[in-house]
Amino acid sequence: MHRRIFLKAAALAAVPSAAATASYGLYEAGWVEIARPRLALPRLPKAFEGLTIAFLTDIHYGPFSTIEYVSSVVRTTLALRPDLILLGGDYSLKDAKYIHPCFEVLAGLSAPLGVYGVLGNHDYWHGLAETRAGFERAGIVELTNRGVWLERGTGRFRLAGVDDLWMGRVDFPPALADATVADACLVVSHNPDVAEKVRDPRVGLMLSGHTHGGQVVFPGGAPFVPSHYGQKYLHGLVQAPATTVYVSRGLGCTSIPIRFGSRPELTLITLTAG
Repeated sequence: MHRRIFLKAAALAAVPSAAATASYGLYEAGWVEIARPRLALPRLPKAFEGLTIAFLTDIHYGPFSTIEYVSSVVRTTLALRPDLILLGGDYSLKDAKYIHPCFEVLAGLSAPLGVYGVLGNHDYWHGLAETRAGFERAGIVELTNRGVWLERGTGRFRLAGVDDLWMGRVDFPPALADATVADACLVVSHNPDVAEKVRDPRVGLMLSGHTHGGQVVFPGGAPFVPSHYGQKYLHGLVQAPATTVYVSRGLGCTSIPIRFGSRPELTLITLTAG
């Protein structure tokens, strides 16, 4: 009898604790951190030393967020005055109806060296054609297995993107095209697991998202990370077999509308030659 009373009391005591945790998780989901890593890109020309890149990924506009949240991300990005803006995929969540309004807001992004983006798995799941149309309307250059040369003075480096690992076909040769081992090459890939497959010495640095930093992280780690490599690509700068990858926690949520121990991230990268 006493044991039953104790268990009932313990269960009742846990209710406010769970409610407080959920309430904090909802708050953290909108508490954007501006991360400012300095990342080395081997062979970076002197003309690009100190180049700033705003990296936005996993926006996931949909039922768990508001268009004002996306607008605030755009305003914050513009206020940082980056030289280049890169988007890492997964723009919407759950339904294609969220794609158009999301890209209407993303159309406000601009930077001296341009705005470029890649596709994520959710972009395939919830409306690939609509997402690609959104890119075009917003003036965002899609880098799916392709690349461009960015030039400043007499220097240049290769900016490339690859397709989503889960839903597309990752193809490095056309993305790197006429780049040589003497060139600096920066690659954007939605899924960081791609880094495990890279053996091309031209890939000096990769930028990825996808994992949300675990989204919900406890002292022992994240219970779920959408990666074949466990916690390895959870967040931050990671050494892969043949390159280095920076993994952003991203800006949105999936499955549940909360974050815990993994604040949404807007990344302002400063590139160095190492």
